[in-house]
Amino acid sequence: MTFPEHLKRLVGMLAPYKGRLALALLGMALTATTEPALAAMMKLLLDKGFSGKPSFSLWAVPAFVVGIFLLRGVSTFLTTYMISWVSTRLQNRLREAMFGRLLDVPLGYYARSSVGQVINSMMFEVQQIVDMLKNVLTAMIRDSLTVVGLLSYLFWLNWRLTLVTLVLIPLIAGVVRLTGKRYRRLTTTFLEINAELTQVIEETTRAVQVIKIFGGQHYEKTRFERRADKLRGFAMRMASTFAATVPVTQVMTACAVSVVIVIALLQAGEGQATVGGFASFITAMLMLLTPLKHLAEINGPLQRGLAAAENVFGLIDAAPERTGGKALPGRAAGRLDFIDVGFAYPGQERAALTGVNLSIQPGETVAFVGTSGGGKSTLVNLVPDFYTPTAGEIRLDGEAVGQLALESLRAQIAMVSQNVVLFDDTVAANIAYGDVQPDRARIAAAVRAAHLEDVIANLPQGLETSVGNNGMRLSGGQRQRLAIARAIYKDAPILILDEATSALDTESERAVQAALDELMHGRTTLVIAHRLSTIERADRIVVLDGGRIAETGTHAALLEKNGIYAKLYQLQFS
Repeated sequence: MTFPEHLKRLVGMLAPYKGRLALALLGMALTATTEPALAAMMKLLLDKGFSGKPSFSLWAVPAFVVGIFLLRGVSTFLTTYMISWVSTRLQNRLREAMFGRLLDVPLGYYARSSVGQVINSMMFEVQQIVDMLKNVLTAMIRDSLTVVGLLSYLFWLNWRLTLVTLVLIPLIAGVVRLTGKRYRRLTTTFLEINAELTQVIEETTRAVQVIKIFGGQHYEKTRFERRADKLRGFAMRMASTFAATVPVTQVMTACAVSVVIVIALLQAGEGQATVGGFASFITAMLMLLTPLKHLAEINGPLQRGLAAAENVFGLIDAAPERTGGKALPGRAAGRLDFIDVGFAYPGQERAALTGVNLSIQPGETVAFVGTSGGGKSTLVNLVPDFYTPTAGEIRLDGEAVGQLALESLRAQIAMVSQNVVLFDDTVAANIAYGDVQPDRARIAAAVRAAHLEDVIANLPQGLETSVGNNGMRLSGGQRQRLAIARAIYKDAPILILDEATSALDTESERAVQAALDELMHGRTTLVIAHRLSTIERADRIVVLDGGRIAETGTHAALLEKNGIYAKLYQLQFS
């Protein structure tokens, strides 16, 4: 989309708030009328008040001045309040739309967009759009009305001098046009660098333990300072481009004022101008400079906002995961069939999976092993349709996974990963995550099955204890057991275990392995394992090598075969 289309779309989003915008417009119109009124008062005072006995009541002057400024204060407050009311709601709408789309985009989106870029768009760039609308709307409406009002008064007062003043407007417009393109380019790069800086901050806070243990403080500080200095450089270029318009317009104004004074003196010599008229004209003309300056300055926030809108709408318009599909009638039996499955990541020449054929019976436990990059995680991620096969298909109970509704499909699957993800909420909320009406009895049963009772007993508020950011108040083993309790609570017919016991000590692993054995009973279980001792009792072991199935069989059969699995086993236990 082009910049004008972004602006048109933003204006369209303001339609629900037209009532509030109408009140803001009323406030702007009232403020604009006070400007020529003050200039007109100057003419009346000089021509009728100082040339002899005033022809009006002296009390009328303070009453008029106080009344004007009271009206101005009320109208300014009305405008500011209503514009803020509208802009904050637009801000929330944009962020809600972005956050909603973040939940809907496929997993591959996060491979193309960093966390820092997403956070930067949602927080900083949305604010840029809101600032643009606040500044641009106010300037374009209130200041435009003020300019029209003052120019109308100037024409009525002295049309010849006003024609000289009008020369200012096209000159200022020309300056704005010249600086606009450069400012837009600088703004786009500025936003990109700002996203990079946000990414550095996000990575640093997330990896603070690694940084400290490996002594990466100097490297991270240098990385931060380099990007911060680059950002400062672009900010200065933007500031110089923006600031250059001010002295240029001021010089133009000074030239116009000088010419007006000379012409006014000539008119006064011929009796065509009065002192009051001249003073009123100069006052109105100087008052005209402020709204003209504001109109000239809207180019900066306008370009920043439009550049930000490109990234914001880019996320909002990102292609979501597929919708629709067939809903499963109830709990699946759990039969999985991989039929000539192939997959290649976008932009990668080498396929991650090629010609995978495999049938897994309901309740069967199948372990996937192999060297790093063999395709184990990729194959498992195809089951919940995180990625769609580029060749072949996967079937659940005879139904093609690609034809099933995602919500219905994923309701049949529970997952425990080595990278445990917990939310900054209570223990109970993390166990029953995704259930809008948590069952306390099921939570308690999941706690017992995951051998978490001793952990819960030692927490200050028991199940209602907050686990902190990603469970930082728990040990690694406790976090892993909590994730297992979450899978137990879901009670899905298909279970995916990705190194589910990797973070556990020997004692915890023994306890959790017993819970996993109970959890796996009667469920179709896919296990990704690097520690081969954890999968010796699997019904079947599938060895993946270079994206293909190289071997399949039981632990004993594969050892007897003395192939890839046997060599991996010997390497681990030699």
